[in-house]
Amino acid sequence: MSTTTPRFAALAGITAAAVAIGVAELTAVLTGPRSAPLVAVGGVVVDTVPEPLKQFAIDLFGRYDKLALLTGTALLLAAFAALLGVLSVRRLAVGLAGIAGFAALGVAAALTRVDADAADALPSLLGAALGAAVLWAFIAGPLELDPWPWTPPTPAPAVPAPATTTGDTAPPPAGGAPLEVTDPGSRRRFLTGTGALLGAAAVTGLGGHWLAGRRGVSAARQAVVLPAPASPAPALPAGADLSLTQLAPYVTSNVGFYRIDTALVVPQVDPETWQLRIHGRVRRPLTISFAELLARPMVERYVTLACVSNEVGGDLIGNARWLGVPIRDLLDEAEPEEGADQVVGRSVDGWTCGTPTAALRDGRDALLAVGMNGEPLPIEHGFPVRMVVPGLYGYVSACKWVTELELTSFADFDAYWVPRGWSAQGPIKTQSRIDAPRARNRLTAGRVVVAGVAWAQQRGIRRVEVRVDDGPWQDAVLAPTVSVDTWVQWSWGWDATPGEHRLQVRATDAAGETQTAREQDVAPDGATGWHTVTVTVR
Repeated sequence: MSTTTPRFAALAGITAAAVAIGVAELTAVLTGPRSAPLVAVGGVVVDTVPEPLKQFAIDLFGRYDKLALLTGTALLLAAFAALLGVLSVRRLAVGLAGIAGFAALGVAAALTRVDADAADALPSLLGAALGAAVLWAFIAGPLELDPWPWTPPTPAPAVPAPATTTGDTAPPPAGGAPLEVTDPGSRRRFLTGTGALLGAAAVTGLGGHWLAGRRGVSAARQAVVLPAPASPAPALPAGADLSLTQLAPYVTSNVGFYRIDTALVVPQVDPETWQLRIHGRVRRPLTISFAELLARPMVERYVTLACVSNEVGGDLIGNARWLGVPIRDLLDEAEPEEGADQVVGRSVDGWTCGTPTAALRDGRDALLAVGMNGEPLPIEHGFPVRMVVPGLYGYVSACKWVTELELTSFADFDAYWVPRGWSAQGPIKTQSRIDAPRARNRLTAGRVVVAGVAWAQQRGIRRVEVRVDDGPWQDAVLAPTVSVDTWVQWSWGWDATPGEHRLQVRATDAAGETQTAREQDVAPDGATGWHTVTVTVR
């Protein structure tokens, strides 16, 4: 293939890359989804990208940041593959070297993940081998266009030849010979080959995802029978949920509960093989199976969890009914040594959080949770076991898919987010939010119910106040709540007058601390400020 147009060469490169990714995805069914090159490389990006860039992606894409990362990686790969296709026309070795480089990157990314083994290199290697074979087939093999879509015009002869045209032949263009049009059958063969290979790659890749799902733990989760709690959750008091339009429900559904973590693919942990190690600076290390954990007395509590990335007025917060074993009891059995002031929760994918040992032993309902709202944990929320700790932001406490609790000290170990600029300890700040009306809502003049939620886990909410257009603060009515570890709904009646108005809210916790008006970004330990919405009344 000595001559071609860039678009056909680019298509050849993209087709080779698609085949490589499809084969890699199918192979990853056997070696695990985290060994697939897109996921493996994406995981390295998540772990190494500068924190400001990562936060920018979260702010821009929200809970779809992982999808955006994988999509962006695929688009960059397609662009590079197209370039390799064009370069391969002049020298096939360049394209093959590029594929080898991508294979090396995929292998390195897969093998550096937690618990990786030699088999994790197979998806990248097999995918690259098939991709290289496809590129060769287009450049020098049976799918080569010969000639390709056009051949450059031949140089004009030094001495013009006598004209020998017939009535059916057009004269050559000035300065050279006519373009030589390729054989339509050759082009058809090329397009048919690329179409067939792209279709096969799509089927292979999607089939790999489907098979990976079949190999997941959904069936194992459905087979789990949760034990009855020895200490049931208190009944919801009448009126705890105001059931107002736009107001978040008091109990967040499993489907609606926010999800923030670093996992590009949801870990699939088999409860039959799951074990929890409690080790480190303890006198009696423990190892517990899932069956042994379920056999222990269970505690059920409503607890509101919040993400440190939740901006003022944001929705990265939810309240659920959790079932689990008190972490305090397990730590007491392990007997932490003096100075072990940090418990490092470690996920199956290697992610870590550092929780103050004191917060896990001070009597709060810190749980190794196995149930959420009356059913086994959803897989994406940590099945089979996760940590739930009231009063602490999730990045220092809410380890999903947890497999280890290591006793250490804050002086000796920094958990995942600490080297990335976040505080080592993250107590939840007193906060409040206006849910109704929403910003930029158009309202009708008259009586309007302003409502929202407020939270100060481990302290509780004493007071919520609302004001309009910087006027005097007005007390809202607090709905009943289960405990200090959950948010509380509030409402306030407003006689709205025509015009544009600004509503603000602030909360005071049971310790007498009113949330500050000082605006602070989410880093390094949570956002502050008063939630403000602007509405128009007609």
